[in-house]
Amino acid sequence: MSVLPIETRLVQLLNVVLLMLVATIPYLFDQVVSVVNSSSVQDYASILFTADYAGTLVIMAVFSHIIAQEEEHLVDGEIMIRMRRVRNRLGLLTIIVVLSIAFPWDWLFLGVHVRLYIWLVPIISFWFNRMRRSPYGLPRQGDSHPGLFERQPGPAK
Repeated sequence: MSVLPIETRLVQLLNVVLLMLVATIPYLFDQVVSVVNSSSVQDYASILFTADYAGTLVIMAVFSHIIAQEEEHLVDGEIMIRMRRVRNRLGLLTIIVVLSIAFPWDWLFLGVHVRLYIWLVPIISFWFNRMRRSPYGLPRQGDSHPGLFERQPGPAK
């Protein structure tokens, strides 16, 4: 979190843990989708990947929570509201990712494991939010350009 101006022991520890979790994501994902691995190895790797993925989302939610604390006065009110919404969304996405373990690895939809579809939910959520004119529903001041999904005035008649 580039907005996080404090360097406490907790923040430093979470940064190191986040770095380690992010570094292992490509390896675990490769083990999940590798056709060389047996189904049991893929299932075990998918559980580890889910834990890794959920861990990164939780740490980002904790960072958002630290930024959104009122008593710290780290950011302005509008950004504080945005960070609370980010924290809440990350919490919900973490729950969705963790619940993907409930689906057996053998379940396929259109030839793709169901867990892989569920893991796409946070990525699609972040992408959709970036495409909105005002991320997290907050208006931008001085922004007169319509967003991708908003109506634009048509040609003059």
